[in-house]
Amino acid sequence: MPDAEKNLSKALAVLDLDPDFPAQRAKAVKLVVLDVDGVLTDGGLYYNDAGLAFKRFDVQDGLGIRQAMRAGIEIALISGMKSGALEQRAADLGITECHAGRFHKLPCLLEIMQKNNLEWENVACMGDDVIDLSMLRLAGLAVAVRNAQPEAKFLAHYISPLAGGRGAVRQVLRHILAAQGRQEELLNYFLSLEEETERQ
Repeated sequence: MPDAEKNLSKALAVLDLDPDFPAQRAKAVKLVVLDVDGVLTDGGLYYNDAGLAFKRFDVQDGLGIRQAMRAGIEIALISGMKSGALEQRAADLGITECHAGRFHKLPCLLEIMQKNNLEWENVACMGDDVIDLSMLRLAGLAVAVRNAQPEAKFLAHYISPLAGGRGAVRQVLRHILAAQGRQEELLNYFLSLEEETERQ
């Protein structure tokens, strides 16, 4: 790769990094657990006349999830509500650990951790409400979104300046990847995709 391209990827890798992000805690993270309503979505529920609920997901969060998975970080979704929309979104992103209708989230997370031989220092959790407190209290990296309830913010090691469903997940994943030294590598991958397109 030419020096100009290397310099570009280095410059891109450090864009918009928050100096208050606890990077040391992020270095050991292998699993990122996301609440859904209020974190992966904006928390709104849209009902049609047939009583079906719709959710809004952020496409940039989705690409951030794909980047993290490409870097070897496992993503798990644990939601208190059952939702066909969530299951479809998880399938679209290739997330296999999608658990809907799990009001008691900690037992579900412990099952995932045991299956993957993970310790708490390897787990990052993003939440926004009291249903997430049991996970946030134990996670090696606990994150609350801007729109989180005060209890979740109190337990968080970091509070994203962005709201759920509005880029908070992408922002936090960017910081985790940067802390682990993977951001530049991933950007090189996407830059090389552009180069392949130009050659065709």
